[in-house]
Parts: sequence; C-alpha cells; structure tokens
Amino acid sequence: MHKAGFVNIIGNPNVGKSTLMNALVGERLSIITSKAQTTRHRIMGIVNGEDFQIVYSDTPGVLKPNYKLQESMMRFVTGALRDADIILYVTDVVEKIDKNAEFLEKVRESGIPLIAVINKIDLTTPEKLDERVEEVQKLLPGAKVVPVSARNDFNIGGLFDLILSMLPEGPAFYPKDTLTDKTMRFFASEIIREKIFLNYEKEIPYSVEISVDEYKEEPTIDRIAATIYVARESQKGILIGHQGAKLKKVGTQARTELEAFLGKKVFLQLFVKVNPDWRNNDRALRGFGYTAE
Repeated sequence: MHKAGFVNIIGNPNVGKSTLMNALVGERLSIITSKAQTTRHRIMGIVNGEDFQIVYSDTPGVLKPNYKLQESMMRFVTGALRDADIILYVTDVVEKIDKNAEFLEKVRESGIPLIAVINKIDLTTPEKLDERVEEVQKLLPGAKVVPVSARNDFNIGGLFDLILSMLPEGPAFYPKDTLTDKTMRFFASEIIREKIFLNYEKEIPYSVEISVDEYKEEPTIDRIAATIYVARESQKGILIGHQGAKLKKVGTQARTELEAFLGKKVFLQLFVKVNPDWRNNDRALRGFGYTAE
C-alpha cells in the first residue's frame, strides 16, 4: 500500500508556517524571518518514504490585498484550499484567534481533512495552552488539534505521524528523489530576498523583487548574476548604502548561505535597478512568476 497527497500549509502572517514546513521537510526551503509577508509564492517541499510521498506546500500569509502583488499572493492561498488532500491550518499562542474570520469560514466549508497546528507553544504555559486548544476546537470543530514548537522541533514527529495516517492511498506524484518543484534560480532569489529582509527596515524589504538573470553551473563553482528591483529611486540609494557597503553585506551573506545550500563555491553578482510600481504592474508581476488575472 502506497500513500501520497498534497498537504497545504495556510494561516495568518507570522505564525511560523515557513518554519513549520522546513521542520517537516528537513530542508530549508522557505524564507524565515520575524517580519510578516516574507513568503510570496507557494513553495513545495516533498518528503519521500518507501511507501509514501507527502507534498507540502507553504503559502503566503492570509491578508487583505492592497495592490496586485498581494492579490496574486492571495490567489496562491485560495488555490491551496482547492487542491489539498489535507490542510494544515497554523495558528500560534499569541495571535488573535478569530483574525480573518471570513477566511476561516472558507477553511471550514472546504470539506478537506483539517489539522489545526498551534505553534510557538514554548511561549506559553500549560494552562494557557489548554485554553487555546479549546478555542481552536470551537473555531474549527472538525479539526484535529496538534500543539507544536516548530522552532524547537517539538512534537514535529507527532504531527508527521498524524499526517501520514490521514494521507490517501495512491501513487507518487513526483519522482522519489525530488525535493521540491522549484529551481535553483528560485532558491537563489529567495535567499537574496531573505537577506534584504534581515538587513533593512521599514518598506524596503516589501518593495523589492529579485530577478536571477544568469545561473551557470560549473564543476566547482556556480556563477550567479541577479538584479534587485526596487519601486523608487530613493530606495535604490538606501539599498546600496554608503560606497556600496550595505549591498556588499547582503551579497556576502547570500553567497555564504548559497554555498552551504549547494555544497560548493558560489560567485554572486548583485545589481540594483528601479522598476516603478512593479507591485501593481501585471507584466512585471508575470515576469517575477506571479499570476495576473
């Protein structure tokens, strides 16, 4: 008997969806920072065993869109509600539990087997956790509730066992040696974008998008050239910094992580260009891999 299915991870921004997916997959596939809205695409991570294949999908946090980029991000989320075999609805011990009640209603109405994951349980007491479990059970009556700490790898094994028990029978969707549906170009751009989230304040991280213009694999080194697009001329100066110091720091951090990710040397070149209002431009969004309606 072989089991296979799509397990889609959804929830509000900042509840730890990416950390949870990375813990379940055992590889660092999704951006993790303490800032909201860091995940912009659906990122798949595939876990294979002899008699199972779990295709996890990390999605952007649920939000009310202010511009076309966010509309596209929300289409990834609603798509995840349609094609899941199991939904992992992630909340935590600190967020307002009924935030985005409209979206929760869609989750309830989906009819898809549901696991409600309460993350960050290391930040609360046993008594308060019991209260939170009760609240979640009232809000999502059909869900199985699983408390975890994704950051500390607590109860990830228990969650994995539950997912496996709920997985439908069927053949594998992808070859068994596949880890993700994304390319190395995609991960290079995500790693660069993460370093920007870590090094800049305010609107800068939310105003940038990365285009990997060149990716050459050689036996001992990968050569990568990428352009960081910003929405305004003033942001370009902030991003580059005095005598290029800030951009150089981002480049060094990204290169170090890429080398660890790839297990080989990386030569990374970064450029900065202005693409006014790219977040509202259908053509630009399509170029960055977002869907436009």
